[in-house]
Amino acid sequence: MGVNSKHNRYREAGEEANVVNVERFGEPKKSLFTSSKVLSLHRHTDITDAQGSVVYQANTKFFTIRDKTDITDAQGRQVAHIEKKIFTLRERHYITMADGTKFELSREILHIYKDVMNIEGLGWQLRGNAFGLNFELYDPQGEVIAVIGQKMISLHDKYCIDIYRPELEGIVIAILITLQHMIQDRRAAAASSSSSN
Repeated sequence: MGVNSKHNRYREAGEEANVVNVERFGEPKKSLFTSSKVLSLHRHTDITDAQGSVVYQANTKFFTIRDKTDITDAQGRQVAHIEKKIFTLRERHYITMADGTKFELSREILHIYKDVMNIEGLGWQLRGNAFGLNFELYDPQGEVIAVIGQKMISLHDKYCIDIYRPELEGIVIAILITLQHMIQDRRAAAASSSSSN
């Protein structure tokens, strides 16, 4: 029995793919799951497979203006480096993959209910809704690459990602971690502005 939520597409490892994802895009080729922890002076995120084995890790140093994050694979090899651009009207992050591929993730302004994030340098687009906690990643031809669902209430900021193009997995993981940081920044800004009122 698949997960029957049409609104939130998050699922735990071991559960079948979300029915909406399967209806629209077919069975994913691979699914990965994240869980984040805050440890002393940095944030640590494990990305695991359906069996619970760690396949990637992301570590972010606190107290850096640029929010620097490194993603490594299970063997400790560098996969990607992410840095946040400061002093910009739009949220913008720079990603450099281990093979030298570079791209930027930026959120379009004037989208209130739906988020559209352009991935400049790849021509990809991330479409979704931070309130509904679901995102779809598309290539320049409009073909789906992956679908991301965030758990509604979680102490460990959990995500599930259904991947339809496994050859692009490393880039997809870098985009997922960047998205996670952008959502956290937005929440922090909203909390800060509401506490100052």
